[in-house]
Amino acid sequence: MTFQEYFDGFKAKFDGVDVSDIKDHLAFQFNIDDPEAGGAFYVEVKEGQLYIEPYQYFDRDAAFTCTPETLDKIVTGKTDPIAAFTIQKLKVDGSIEKALRLKDIVDQKSKKASGKKKK
Repeated sequence: MTFQEYFDGFKAKFDGVDVSDIKDHLAFQFNIDDPEAGGAFYVEVKEGQLYIEPYQYFDRDAAFTCTPETLDKIVTGKTDPIAAFTIQKLKVDGSIEKALRLKDIVDQKSKKASGKKKK
């Protein structure tokens, strides 16, 4: 799998996620550590909108470094981001306080997914 394929799949998982409840500006860079799918992208919450783009974000609150597998487990709720950090599967550089807000974005994604299942 290439980085572009991985990124496209990641972005699709968050398509339509409502982050309007998140009032803070959050900017995260994800550094994917993988020989084939490695690369960097950013996730930003700005004015109640979610942006995910395949670029580095230099004015970020935090940068996360992990394998694609670890990020997938975090995004699907199989692994808590704090637990991944604790067992050194997820590295964080920057504001730990803001980095903890990653869970808010993942929780909003989970709400969207559970809403689809009920229909």
